[in-house]
Amino acid sequence: MMPRPRRALTTTLVFASSLLGPLAAARAAGPPPQPDAARIALGLHKLGVVGSVLYIAAHPDDENTALLAHLANGALVRTAYLSVTRGDGGQNLVGAEQGPELGVIRTEELLAARRVDGAEQFFTRARDFGYSKSPEETLRIWGKDAVLADVVTVVRRFRPDVIVTRFSPEPTDTHGHHTASAMLAVEAFRAAADARFHPDELKDGLTPWQARRLLWNRSSWNLKPSDDMSGFIKLDVGGYSPLLGMSFGEMAADSRSMHKSQGFGVARARGPNLEYFRLLAAAEPGRKPAAPTSLFAGIDMTWARFPGTAKLDGLVARAVKQFDIAAPAASLPALAAIGAAVDRVADAGWRAEKQRQLGALMLACAGVFAEATAPEFSVAPGSDIDVTATAINRSQAPVTLEEIAFPWGAGATRAAPAGRPLPVAKGQAAAEPVTIKRTLRVPADAAPSVPYWLDAPPDGDGVYHVADAALVGRPESPSAAEVGLTFSVAGRRIAVSRSIAFKWTDPVAGERYRPLEITPVVSVLPDTPLLMFPGGVTRAVTVRLTAGAPEASGHLRPEAPAGWVVEPAAAPFALAGKGSQASLTFQVRPPTAGKNGPVVAPGKAGALRFVAEVTGGGRLSRGVVRIVHDHIPTQPLLVDAKVRLVPLALATGGTRIGYFPGPGDEVPASLRRVGYDVGLLGDDTLAAGAPALARWDAIVIGVRAFNTSERLRAAHAALMSYVEGGGVLVVQYNTNNRIAPLTAPIGPWPFDISQKRVTDETAAVAFAPPAPAPHSALTTPNRIDSHDFDGWVQERGLYFADKWDARYETPLAMHDPGEPALPGGLLWARHGKGVFVYTGLAFFRQLPAGVPGAYRLFANLLAGGMAKRGR
Repeated sequence: MMPRPRRALTTTLVFASSLLGPLAAARAAGPPPQPDAARIALGLHKLGVVGSVLYIAAHPDDENTALLAHLANGALVRTAYLSVTRGDGGQNLVGAEQGPELGVIRTEELLAARRVDGAEQFFTRARDFGYSKSPEETLRIWGKDAVLADVVTVVRRFRPDVIVTRFSPEPTDTHGHHTASAMLAVEAFRAAADARFHPDELKDGLTPWQARRLLWNRSSWNLKPSDDMSGFIKLDVGGYSPLLGMSFGEMAADSRSMHKSQGFGVARARGPNLEYFRLLAAAEPGRKPAAPTSLFAGIDMTWARFPGTAKLDGLVARAVKQFDIAAPAASLPALAAIGAAVDRVADAGWRAEKQRQLGALMLACAGVFAEATAPEFSVAPGSDIDVTATAINRSQAPVTLEEIAFPWGAGATRAAPAGRPLPVAKGQAAAEPVTIKRTLRVPADAAPSVPYWLDAPPDGDGVYHVADAALVGRPESPSAAEVGLTFSVAGRRIAVSRSIAFKWTDPVAGERYRPLEITPVVSVLPDTPLLMFPGGVTRAVTVRLTAGAPEASGHLRPEAPAGWVVEPAAAPFALAGKGSQASLTFQVRPPTAGKNGPVVAPGKAGALRFVAEVTGGGRLSRGVVRIVHDHIPTQPLLVDAKVRLVPLALATGGTRIGYFPGPGDEVPASLRRVGYDVGLLGDDTLAAGAPALARWDAIVIGVRAFNTSERLRAAHAALMSYVEGGGVLVVQYNTNNRIAPLTAPIGPWPFDISQKRVTDETAAVAFAPPAPAPHSALTTPNRIDSHDFDGWVQERGLYFADKWDARYETPLAMHDPGEPALPGGLLWARHGKGVFVYTGLAFFRQLPAGVPGAYRLFANLLAGGMAKRGR
């Protein structure tokens, strides 16, 4: 059983206002945009609805954005998506990030999607460890109890009336994460209501919660004409919102198109869109529940579900009817009256949620803008930073700034002895903003900015380590620092918080925001996370030091594994000025025993750690890395200042490699680590034809390059001519499915690319029997044996070939437990004087991870059997 994180003081989770929609997607790091009159009107309608739906699935992109958009903006219920993982085991179309870094990108993409469709976002601590073929394997690796506890925590916090799963809890034609997410939802449906399940969190303000029903939302894209759907609830989610000027299908497409790292941009849909639901469980113990006729059949979604709220529905209806789109501030008295009634609602959860919605609506009606900015985007613990809080009343309604609270112990102060009235707008003339400036000292022990689930090593392969249980479920870390502002509007006090941000003007993009970061006094960052040592060579590593404070000095010391030699043993540094840098280079030599070569066995890796001993105290050994993409806010990470040291026995053939990269491709850098001369090929080289390719000993095509490059697909004849003349062409995996069909030829003869894969990274590998001798892919120039498949990460391979021309050879085969052998992970064909290779083996993961055997096998593929080249 995985331990639960320690319990911290319960905090209120704050999400993007439900008033925000498509406009918010591009403003994630700044203050929320001013909702227009249509969004305010939509918010007024929502005040009268007190229902909620929680959608549960496995990954970013599994959510039904059309349903979420309909629920949040058509049915007007509070809607959220719980993604069990952050998608960190997938692939990346926008950059080279993999693993946890990719999970950060996909987290931000999900948040951007939610800003479009109006739903909220949750996660568990589960790690996406890659494709899984069974829910049993998935739950075993995750640690079922830990992830189930997280799902229950989210259910108890969100308190949904209806829970919807994307996948069936029964095994179907999908993969293990999907089915496991539904199985967890089924168990959580009952466990969340059981006070005996994880009672520790019930001591901190949460209460057991029983949702009314649990439904399976069957995917409609793979329905067959013969499928009997008579037992399913049917719901058309393709409706049109006159207020928003778009259909829910259009909104859903915009939301799904935020999944850019997966290449999921889709066209807007207009017209009917039927969704299907089957009842999985209901809250009627002891008897079989009647099948509902709709998602909310028998569930009161009005204020009448709570005692003492008889007047609320009337107050909301009157406010909706009297709303003037040209004068939203005229609705403030009506909203204040609704607020007074909401304050008396007995249900604490809905009372707090509607108070939040009311506060956002009242500030929107008054046109209040508030932000907190700093003149720089980072600050180190113990340093000072100037912060400016700004508030503007852009209506003619009276608004008073009652109180302002700065972070880090600066305290809350009244804006004036009796509050500070904000100047009001006069006709079309803008009111003057009110600004308050403070110089703040960041505490010396302030925690650095890092995604909370990456702040410590994970708890094994299954879940991320989260020390503070109050963070479980949250999509992001709390802001590095916030300024709190309390306004008085129509007699009601409304408290808001604004994250401190750096604001600047980009000459192309215009006004930009980026969240304030807390960074170390000194960032320690080696120029590579991996050093390969073929043949016991000496390697150099350069460490970049960056000052996060106005000045820093000390010594940088390497801490090497036993027997390894690193010179110098220490290097002094002095950094003057925040942001100043110094680069220090060290020579690294593996253990040797005179003329007999390395003492360390090939493949036995170690880790070299660098520590900055800062004058005045402190040992720092982490570096700041930022994930920068235009479609998400800049994301700071802290990585350990470690370099993996991997000795290996490696022989190479021709070393001049032409590489046509795929999306997010780190293989070229990996090949350079072991001595290959790698040149990147572009469209111009392909367009020049075979003569321009002839200078390369081998050409490698990156993963999914044929899927993404039209020029590459058109270059088939030139590539085959290169092979015929004696070249070696290695094509890494491409996809071929309904979403991304691949119709262009890849090799000299036909073969099909399938969805087949081997997910067990420890799966045994069988080598083709000698006929009459072992295959040259397994012998030349490196003799490959089973040990070369030790230490592989995440998977053996994916998108194996399925059917192929008899002229292709298959040097090896492998399979997951209980499945037949798959020989299509490596196709080899002699064509003319050269060699063509297609491989689904996951070299794109193994080489950056420093797996010695993967380098040896890939070197053999590049050598092409050392056939004589006739160019």
